[in-house]
Amino acid sequence: MKPNLVIVESPAKAKTIEKFLGDDYKVMSSYGHIRDLKKHSFSIDTETFQPQYEIPSDKQKLVGELKKLSKDAQMVWLASDEDREGEAISWHLKEVLGLDGAKTRRIVFHEITKPAILAAIENPRDIDTNLVNAQQARRVLDRIVGFKLSPLLWRKVRPGLSAGRVQSVAVRLIVEREREIMGYESESSYRVTATFLLPEGGELKVELNHKFATEEEAKAFLEQCRDAQFTIEDIQTKPSRRTPAPPFTTSTLQQEAAHKLGFTVSQTMMVAQRLYESGRITYMRTDSVNLSSLCLGTSKKYISETMGDTYVKTRQYTTNSKGAQEAHEAIRPTYMDQTEIEGTAQERKLYNLIWKRTIACQMADAELERTVATISVSGSDYNFVAQGEVVVFDGFLRVYRETEAEDGEPKSAEGELPPLQVGTQLSRKDVTATQRFSQRPLRYNEASLVRKLEELGIGRPSTYATTITTIQQREYVVKGDKPGEPTLYQVLTLKGDKLKQTEKKQVLGAERGKLLPTDTGCVVSDFLLETFPQVLDYNFTAEVEKDFDSISVGEKDWMGMMSTFYGEFNPLVEDALENKSEHRVGERVLGEDPATGQVVTVKIGRFGPVAQIGSQNDTRKPRFAQLKDSQSLETITLDEALELFRLPRTLGLFEQCEVSVGSGRFGPYVQHQRKYVSIPKDVDPLEITLEEAINLIMQKRMEETQRRLKTFAEEPELEVLNGRFGPYITYKGTNYRLAKTLHDKAAELTLEECMEIIKEQDAEGPRPTRGRRTAHKK
Repeated sequence: MKPNLVIVESPAKAKTIEKFLGDDYKVMSSYGHIRDLKKHSFSIDTETFQPQYEIPSDKQKLVGELKKLSKDAQMVWLASDEDREGEAISWHLKEVLGLDGAKTRRIVFHEITKPAILAAIENPRDIDTNLVNAQQARRVLDRIVGFKLSPLLWRKVRPGLSAGRVQSVAVRLIVEREREIMGYESESSYRVTATFLLPEGGELKVELNHKFATEEEAKAFLEQCRDAQFTIEDIQTKPSRRTPAPPFTTSTLQQEAAHKLGFTVSQTMMVAQRLYESGRITYMRTDSVNLSSLCLGTSKKYISETMGDTYVKTRQYTTNSKGAQEAHEAIRPTYMDQTEIEGTAQERKLYNLIWKRTIACQMADAELERTVATISVSGSDYNFVAQGEVVVFDGFLRVYRETEAEDGEPKSAEGELPPLQVGTQLSRKDVTATQRFSQRPLRYNEASLVRKLEELGIGRPSTYATTITTIQQREYVVKGDKPGEPTLYQVLTLKGDKLKQTEKKQVLGAERGKLLPTDTGCVVSDFLLETFPQVLDYNFTAEVEKDFDSISVGEKDWMGMMSTFYGEFNPLVEDALENKSEHRVGERVLGEDPATGQVVTVKIGRFGPVAQIGSQNDTRKPRFAQLKDSQSLETITLDEALELFRLPRTLGLFEQCEVSVGSGRFGPYVQHQRKYVSIPKDVDPLEITLEEAINLIMQKRMEETQRRLKTFAEEPELEVLNGRFGPYITYKGTNYRLAKTLHDKAAELTLEECMEIIKEQDAEGPRPTRGRRTAHKK
């Protein structure tokens, strides 16, 4: 048995570390946390707020193995990541494995290199209980919010929904931006540009320093330009400098990888994790922009040797991020002289981005020269302006250019201006006034949502990937495109003595890859904001993060924080639960059905937004129709809702039986021979053809044939089927699952054996249809 046992949280990390340590060390992985709060229960004592942890069944064998190894080892080294989550993993390992403090050491490092690992072993420390408590506080608070709010959503919106502290606030941001866009009224203005001819030849393109509000104003100015004189009144040339961006933090890496590489936030973190665990980059969950002295020295050497001393400018950045936590180093390559690596295409791309950003921040400023020429228009108070910018010394731009924010003002490309002289008279070639419309707010994409969350101090960059993934998995938000709206605009052109007006078409508001709220997301966000304004308040969520920071440095008691929060939060939950109203949140009355006089409503159904004619109190059974993907609960009209009830419709005959299309509370379907086939979401039930419906019927039959293991001619209602969880018996609308010992013999069961299983389970008591019980072999 090796005398030293090193435990890390990842097998990839274990593999890399093992290469750096000698034969006296065995490196094992805990595969993340070895225990956590119980999955299906609240697991928190509301008197003491002590969490109730359990070891998951899939970790029992691993825990047993680690216990044996740690008992035999002379020294156990806990080497999980150096953030709060990593500290908690080490603490749980120590508690569960019953490690002796005298032969247990905690080691941390922000890069997986041999010098860093050996230095960590030379400088061990104790487990930081403040970091552990900060992690427990976050875990417990999120469990309280999730477990208390979810039952309310089941009752008020629909079953199966859940709420989260940071996720709900992120959904609120997206919902509010969507409504801001819906309520936005675009304003029109006219932008005037001109092309002048220079006396020595060549052209000069300029823009007027004023925008006109109306077509009449723009036309009047162009008329004024017919006989006007254009003179260069002033030329100003000023030097300017551009400074490189700091090295990457978690948040800025997520944003820049989205802009430059098209990576999702979760994709960036997954690839960065692999780079870190293989020893390519430093730890990728960090708020710090600090760089080590070793990195500064090797960067300076590389820049000097490859580009010259004029490109060198050593910088040490400080962190200004709101609520920044552990003082890690920025994300950088572990070896700055390694410009390229082997690996997957994604790994190479992300590494290259990190390397360029890091090396650029240690390079000299870019030096530019900006020239602005002002051209007067005789008889007018407005001037044309020509702008040019040239790079005198490229500096860091030789390596890297930072992506500008998507919601910033678009910049026109500027180059060097031709030689100009004050007092020169210019000849007009053409003057153009183009109608433009003010830009409505842009919807969030993943990168801009990360920037907004960080700006508000909500959550932590290390949690953003999980947050964005979760709100999409819960179908509160979808990632999609908006086609935009075709819009006509006017162009006025003065060329020679002729003033010409033309009408052109452009598409406004088209967006790709944006985060769009679903009807369910809007309804849930509205309900939570109305019922629990504190939980969804941006400032409150940011203050909670500050409290976690205070706990992490020992300035605040975490259980006291939980007690204060729970004392204010739980009464609100109890009040909401006592409200027995069965009115569904988000339900909207559109009017009456002219044919029946029944009320027409839209609401969130079990499988998404639906329109409904009638109510449960009517003598007639209510009818349901699924809303189309392009329709919304907030904007659908009565006529549009009634159009959805054109179903059922008959398509024709197949096998001498009628094929029809209908719609129910579970969505649209094809009906044939008293059997139903669901219509896929991407197929419009109002447009589906007989041929398409037959294809769906045949596909369903093929699937059923593959599932059907055995049938009985003497008992047609009894079948042995193969399901998602294994073989089972179905009889008269009730399912009976078979024990695993019968799985291999399911197709050989006799009718008598099947009936015996059914009889045995029915004797246990009443059972719901579609429920299953397990049949045990005697």
